[in-house]
Amino acid sequence: MAPRVLISDKLSPAAIQIFKDRGVEVDFQPDLGKDKDRLAAVIGGYDGLAIRSATKVTPKILANAERLKVIGRAGIGVDNVDLPAATAKGVIVMNTPFGNSITTAEHAIAMMFAVAREIPAADLSTQAGKWEKNRFMGVEITSKTLGIIGCGNIGSIVAERAIGLKMRVIAFDPFLSPERALDLGVEKVELDELFERADFITLHTPLTEKTRNVIDAKALMRMKKGVRIVNCARGGLVDEKALRDALDAGHVAGAGFDVFTTEPATENPLFGHPAVVCTPHLGAATSEAQENVALQVAEQMSDYLLRGAVSNAVNSPSITAEEAPRLKPFVALAEKLGSFAGQLTESGVTAIRIEYEGLVADMNTRALTSAAVTGLLKPQLADINMVSAPVIARERGVAIEEVLREVAETYDSVIRLTVTAGEFTRHVAGTVFADGKPRIIDIKGIEIEAAFGPSMLYVTNEDKPGYVGALGATLGAAGVNIATFNLGRAAEGGDAIAIVQIDGEIPDAVVAQVQSLEHVKQARALRF
Repeated sequence: MAPRVLISDKLSPAAIQIFKDRGVEVDFQPDLGKDKDRLAAVIGGYDGLAIRSATKVTPKILANAERLKVIGRAGIGVDNVDLPAATAKGVIVMNTPFGNSITTAEHAIAMMFAVAREIPAADLSTQAGKWEKNRFMGVEITSKTLGIIGCGNIGSIVAERAIGLKMRVIAFDPFLSPERALDLGVEKVELDELFERADFITLHTPLTEKTRNVIDAKALMRMKKGVRIVNCARGGLVDEKALRDALDAGHVAGAGFDVFTTEPATENPLFGHPAVVCTPHLGAATSEAQENVALQVAEQMSDYLLRGAVSNAVNSPSITAEEAPRLKPFVALAEKLGSFAGQLTESGVTAIRIEYEGLVADMNTRALTSAAVTGLLKPQLADINMVSAPVIARERGVAIEEVLREVAETYDSVIRLTVTAGEFTRHVAGTVFADGKPRIIDIKGIEIEAAFGPSMLYVTNEDKPGYVGALGATLGAAGVNIATFNLGRAAEGGDAIAIVQIDGEIPDAVVAQVQSLEHVKQARALRF
C-alpha cells in the first residue's frame, strides 16, 4: 500500500506533483492546519504530514496519529511542532534549513540598510508631499563593525555579504570553529565583547531557553551608544520592552524586526517608534524560497517513506538514500543485539559501549547506536523507539560510548555491545552474513553462531556430558519443537551456552523446567 501524506498548509503545486510522481498518495487540504480539532480527527489515516507555519502539531494531534511516521516542515523553524511529543511517539520531524537561507540572509541585510538610512520613514514622508531632506540623516555601513549572534547557515551568508560591503564582522557562536571563522573571514568573539564592539548587531540563532532574551536590558546597556539591532531570526531573542526603553533613551539608534515574541503581531512595544522598521515575518517570503522549501520537503518526506532515508531531521540521525539499503540489515542487527542484552538485564542500565569493527565502522553509526539503545531499553520501556531512545537514555543518565575500528579479525563487519548495569556487565557481538540476516557470534567471550528467531531459549550451563540430551528431552516432553540448536563453550568442562530457536511461544513452565536441570545456571525465554 502506498504511503499517504497530508498537506495541511499552502504548498507549491510542484511539491504535490513530486509526491505523486514518487508514488506517494497525497491529500492537499491547505486550510486544514487552522482547524486543530478537525486535523486531530483525520490525522490517524496518514503516514506523513507536510506543513508550513500555520499548522500547530500539538500532543493531542500526535496522540491520534497512529500511522504517522514523519512531519515535514517547509522552512527552518519547527516551533509549531511539539518536539518532545513527536519524539516520544517515534515521529521524525524534518525541516528544510537551506531552502530559504539566502532569502532570510538578504532580508537581514535589507533591514540593516533600511535602519541605517531610515528608508521606510523617508518614503512615507516623501510620498506625503514633504521634502524633508535634512530630517533623515543616516549612517554608512562601510567600515562599521557588524556583530553576528549565531554564525550557522544563515549567519554565515550574512557574514559573507557584509564582508562584501566592506564591513568588519565579528561573530559569537559556541559551535563556530576557529577554522570555519577563518574561512568566513570573521573574528570569533565572546558575547560580551560583541556587545561592546558592534555598531550593528544581527541575530541568527534558534530560540531556546539559553537564547531567550539573549539581548535583555543588561545586554543593551553593555552595547555602545548608537548601536542598531536587526532580528530576522526568532521572536523572543530580544526583550522587546527593554529595547523600546533603550530606543526611547537614545542609547539604541535604531532597530529592524521581522519577528516578534507574539505573532501575528497586532501590537508590540516596538511599534510606533520612528527609528524602528518592522515587517510581518517576511524572511522567507520570496517566490524562490517558497518554491525551494516546498520541493525540498516533498523530496525528503518521499525519500523517507519510500526508502528509509532521513534528511535534515531535528530529532533523529540522518540516513542518506544511498546508504539506507546498506544500513538496513545492520540497524536490525544493532537493535536485536540490544534487545538480547536488554531481555537478560534485570537492573537499571548505567552505561552502554558499542564497538564497530570493519566495514560497519565506516557506516552511519549514530543511526546504529540509536537502534541498539532502542533494543536495549525496550524491555523496560515498551514505547521507546529509534527517535526517542537517545533522548531517554540521556535523561536517565545512561552513558553511551562508541568505538570505531577499521579492521575486524574474523568477519567483514562486527558490532559488539557491552552493557553495564550496576556491578554487572553483559557482552554480546554479532554480524550480518551475505544473506543480509543478522547473527550472534559471541556471548560473554564465548564464540557461537546463531540466527535470531521470533522465539528463542537462552541457556547458560556447565559443560557436562549428558546436558544437551537432557535439554532436548525436556523440550520434547513438553511438546516444544526445536527449529535450530546452537552451542558454544569457553573450554572443555567450563562455561557453555545454548541458543535454541523454538517454533511458537515457550511456556514459562517449560523455562522453569529447563532452569531446574542439573548444570544449568540460567534459562531465559527471549522474543524478537
